[in-house]
Amino acid sequence: MSCRSPLDWDRLLAYWLGELDPDSEARTEEHYLGCAACSRRLEQLVELAREVCAVTRSSGVNLFVSEEFVRRLSEKGLQVREYRVPLNGSVNCTVAPGDDFVMARLEARLDEVKRIDMVYLDSSGETQMRREDVPFIAQSGGVVFSTRIDILRALPATTLRLRLLAVDDSGDGLLGDYTFNHTPDCSGQLEQ
Repeated sequence: MSCRSPLDWDRLLAYWLGELDPDSEARTEEHYLGCAACSRRLEQLVELAREVCAVTRSSGVNLFVSEEFVRRLSEKGLQVREYRVPLNGSVNCTVAPGDDFVMARLEARLDEVKRIDMVYLDSSGETQMRREDVPFIAQSGGVVFSTRIDILRALPATTLRLRLLAVDDSGDGLLGDYTFNHTPDCSGQLEQ
């Protein structure tokens, strides 16, 4: 069965996330409850969300996320360990057995930035890996990301360094350097 006026994916997603105003929510609900095609589209969206959650929970991906995403994880009862790293600063960090996610907030001035790349550095400052065009919200004052928790759990005591670069037609501009002093156990005085 086809629908003469199908609900678009953005509207279905906003409905599912509870982001519609009450009138729009009621109209959307009335439509999809009476429309087999749109009901199926909503089911597909929910199933996709379940699959994304399953991959994320199993530590299968590195994520660049919004503050809203972090808040929703906590509201869902997941254990989220968070570290705020000041511009050109460092933080002592770890991962505990009960942690579901570890989030790092890298503070940076993002006014007029069009594109950000994140660079992983070795102990001598050489680039080991570059993540291009990472998502960010300019008004947020930084980038929030989560590294695969299985990788963090396997790390010995080590120092990790990251660099954020503003990229434009003229090349790369340094936004900030960040250092993570990681320890594998939670005993001791750790900054959060």
